[in-house]
Amino acid sequence: MKSSGCAFILADSKSCRSCLCSIFPAASLLCVVLFVGTAYLAPDYKGKLLKWQIADSFENPKLEECKNQCRPSGSESLPEGIVSKTSNLKMQPLWDIRKIRRSKDKKVYQTMDSKANSSTNLFAMAVGIKQKDLVNKMVKKFLASDFVLMLFHYDGVVNEWKGFGWNDHVIHVSAINQTKWWFAKRFLHPDIVAEYSYIFLWDEDLGVDNFHPGRYVSIVKHEGLEISQPALDVHKSEVHHQITARGRRTPVHRRTYKPSGNGKGCDASSTAPPCTGWIEMMAPVFSRTAWRCVWYMIQNDLIYAWGLDMQLGYCAQGDRTKNVGVVDAEYIVHYGRPTLGGLDKTEASSQSHAKDHRLDVRRQSYRELDVFKKRWKKAMDEDKCWIDPYP
Repeated sequence: MKSSGCAFILADSKSCRSCLCSIFPAASLLCVVLFVGTAYLAPDYKGKLLKWQIADSFENPKLEECKNQCRPSGSESLPEGIVSKTSNLKMQPLWDIRKIRRSKDKKVYQTMDSKANSSTNLFAMAVGIKQKDLVNKMVKKFLASDFVLMLFHYDGVVNEWKGFGWNDHVIHVSAINQTKWWFAKRFLHPDIVAEYSYIFLWDEDLGVDNFHPGRYVSIVKHEGLEISQPALDVHKSEVHHQITARGRRTPVHRRTYKPSGNGKGCDASSTAPPCTGWIEMMAPVFSRTAWRCVWYMIQNDLIYAWGLDMQLGYCAQGDRTKNVGVVDAEYIVHYGRPTLGGLDKTEASSQSHAKDHRLDVRRQSYRELDVFKKRWKKAMDEDKCWIDPYP
């Protein structure tokens, strides 16, 4: 049995070698044929493949369209139609309330109706409870003109405003000892306020007896002002800069005239702030497009925004001598009341008086001005693609 088995294995091995020997020549011949054929067929195949790709791009243009589609970062895994690129500050009811709700003063306040939902302008203001009388007048006037209102509480006091009938109809944001620029950088992102044509970002120490928000908006639209402010009543206001003083000859002025023998005056040939293309930062009004630019300019860590006023013209969407101006027809009073800082009685001791932090605020403001100037210069020097329109 062993002998015959070995013989069978040997016989089988011989047959395998014989079979392999017959396969190798055939396989080699087939490879040669394929190699030679490919040399002739490859150009033709490439041409057909190119035609198929071109045809496919015509038959399915969506492929090219998708390549060029801009999507917000992080939304690439979502269908485009579900992405909300912007938002707003409208408060929504918890359930469907179709009846108009009115407060005690029916002529002024209304919510959850068609008029309130049609607001196209935003009024935001940094407030403290000590200035509640002035704030109350401003809030009433802007609500009556169908503005969305947002109050930034820098003193942390929110509940004490509940006594005002409009309290539930405005948005409240509270953070201790922060400026309106700190609030604006964090809560007025351009994509959040994109629905509002104009953004008013005001201080609280202003009088509005001679100011009408609706008429003001009509004037800046007509005049093409992207950045503006109401003029100041020179008889009642604390006026820091001549350009903000109210004139009576025209509805709007865009420059001031200030003779000076040292070359620092302002005349008809002046092209730079503060002679022209400039407003003060107490009561600025920005168009939607201008605000998108200004928001980026506001620094995260510089809360007083000193120096920002001199650069606002870069956000004027064109010629700053034409698109930046002061509205004389609708004017306000600047009372100049100190808000941030002030006397701190908690730090008083038997050896000293209460500390006045207004001095600290002023010092910090100057420090931030210096930092902003240096950052601006550094950014100009490093950005080789940027061209200064105001060299």
